[in-house]
Amino acid sequence: MAARLTGRRATGERPLSAALTEVTLDGGHVVVVKRGDDPGAVRAEAAGLRWLAGTHTVRVPAVHGHEGRWLVTYRVPSGQPDARAAVRFGRDLAALHAAGAPAFGSPPPGGPEEARIGLAPMRNVAGSDWPRWYADHRVLPYLRRAVDEGTLRRTEAGEIERVLERLPELAGPAEPPARLHGDLWNGNVLWGADGRAWLIDPAAHGGHRETDLAMLRLFGCPYLERVLEGYQEAAPLAAGWADRIGLHQLFPLLVHTVLFGRGYAEQAVAAARSACP
Repeated sequence: MAARLTGRRATGERPLSAALTEVTLDGGHVVVVKRGDDPGAVRAEAAGLRWLAGTHTVRVPAVHGHEGRWLVTYRVPSGQPDARAAVRFGRDLAALHAAGAPAFGSPPPGGPEEARIGLAPMRNVAGSDWPRWYADHRVLPYLRRAVDEGTLRRTEAGEIERVLERLPELAGPAEPPARLHGDLWNGNVLWGADGRAWLIDPAAHGGHRETDLAMLRLFGCPYLERVLEGYQEAAPLAAGWADRIGLHQLFPLLVHTVLFGRGYAEQAVAAARSACP
């Protein structure tokens, strides 16, 4: 598949995981071949990578081609982060967000409305009002599923619903749609051989920039405070942003609740309580 999509002869390969294979091509070029479980998800990932790359801000692997369940991208040479690289990553992330999107929920050009975040379905439906859009298309679908499957108790769901009712007052100053990576946890941040950060596996869409940052904090990131320092230097966050972290973490926590179970449900309730004490 690598040869077919790149036009170069494959000279070697090395499995990286059940879904990923590193392939060396004629001339020494190294790519990663990823096998997805759904052609639509592969198309969404390819479109997202290209949309992020088009900003010339954060580094993302070049897409060499995709077909059906297969995606071929550039192989990022691995390295180690440091404080200086973290500051630069923060600045680059701010520039990515500032590149904007047509609307909240807008998919990348060529990306499908029915996309994915990890293994969970995610609908990219455009909206102009962030609080309403975030409630309807990023929190409630996963909240309802978690309740229906018995992972989240109805009394707990009520606490999250109270946050959604107060979203207009809790959301902070209105901001234009940002161009989000959309699944910005530590595992999707690679540090290259030169120390710079690369972003992989996006669930890219138009959203609120604080959502990417909240997810980065939720699952940890090397030198996170330096990342935030660089971000704030480039594009200061609105006053009270730290108080809104739990609000923005509701989305990824509920996604993880439906995928991985009860432990994340308890974290989602805690995030709701922190957002609406």
